[in-house]
Amino acid sequence: MPGNLIRRLLLLGALAIIGIISIQSYWLLKTWDLKDKEFDQTVHIMLRHVAERIATFHETELPKTNLIQRQSSNYYAVNVNSAINASVLEDYLYQEMDNHGLSTNFEYAVYDCFSKDLVYGNYCEMGDQTDLQQKSEELTTLDNLEYYFVVRFPSRESFLLSNMNMTLAFAAIAIVSVLFFMYSIWVIVKQKRLSELQRDFINNMTHEFKTPISSIKIAADVLARDPAIQENTRLSNYSKIIIDQNQRLNDQVEKVLNIARLEKDNLELKKEEFDLTAELRNIVENEKIKLKDGQLIYDLLDGPVLINADKLHFTNVITNILDNAVKYSKDKPEVHLSMTQKGNKVQIEITDKGIGIPKEQIKEVFDKFYRVSTGDVHDVKGFGLGLFYVKNISHAHGWVPKLESELGKGTTFTLDILV
Repeated sequence: MPGNLIRRLLLLGALAIIGIISIQSYWLLKTWDLKDKEFDQTVHIMLRHVAERIATFHETELPKTNLIQRQSSNYYAVNVNSAINASVLEDYLYQEMDNHGLSTNFEYAVYDCFSKDLVYGNYCEMGDQTDLQQKSEELTTLDNLEYYFVVRFPSRESFLLSNMNMTLAFAAIAIVSVLFFMYSIWVIVKQKRLSELQRDFINNMTHEFKTPISSIKIAADVLARDPAIQENTRLSNYSKIIIDQNQRLNDQVEKVLNIARLEKDNLELKKEEFDLTAELRNIVENEKIKLKDGQLIYDLLDGPVLINADKLHFTNVITNILDNAVKYSKDKPEVHLSMTQKGNKVQIEITDKGIGIPKEQIKEVFDKFYRVSTGDVHDVKGFGLGLFYVKNISHAHGWVPKLESELGKGTTFTLDILV
């Protein structure tokens, strides 16, 4: 994955995380504020009803203003114009709390105008709710009131939170999603770093191989041309083996280097116009020389067919396909290459009668390093890079590679090229 794309993903991911956290924080605060206002309004209504019932009980009138005063977030004072019976007050509080759906614990106290102190009434639990915070050590008195009682809700925060279960659940899901996204980004960055280290190592290793391969080739060619070596059949065979295996090693190194260029996204196609028919004929004839046993048959169009493509990469693509067809064939390979033209499209079809590919593996054969299983026999050589290279070069040219296979009967590879 290109470095610029990773940086864009990180930037967009950071912006997305900041946006999600900001929106979620806003809605949490907004929901808390709404719940707090709703709680305050319900408490005001509930306490007004209690005050009205007390006034009716004592046959007095309530003050016209400042009936209920909120001293803090969970502390309320109720002004009445008569003495208050604590037992009656507690009953009224229980009843009105239940009527208005306030299931939170509360405590109350009544002001004694003679001692000028708040006489603590009780700590009351609603339903099954329990609270670790019990009796308050001190309840604040008010100087501007004469007959009043106070009510405090020590578990107000937990009560509000219990009414925000759905909002908190969504917030938790959002937090988990953000954490998962951050972990995913971390994994991507880590994998990219490891991939870059691996690619750099392979590049350095393969480039280091090029020098000794070239030296071996020069030395082997000199030996092969030496009259003394040519006269000795055994030494002559050894020199040919050295040349063949050195060429094979060089081909594998070139494949790795080509894949490395593809992964760096710096592949530059050097397109030129050439005769497709003539080039296919040359490729097949060269492959025939390498084939010790078996048949390579081709059926090409009579006239020239001009295409605009990278000739070197095109040759490598066809060579890789033919090489796979030969490697995965049985004792005597039988490979057939045909060429047909329909309108502005030329289709190259390469068919073999080899071992075939299981249906479940067909989609994976174009993956890097993937090799079709040959059972317990490991006589097929290679890195599993051939078809990965074919796929990328074909896509770079706008060609469409297709593969059909039947286990035990063979494989057909088609390549559609626009002319």
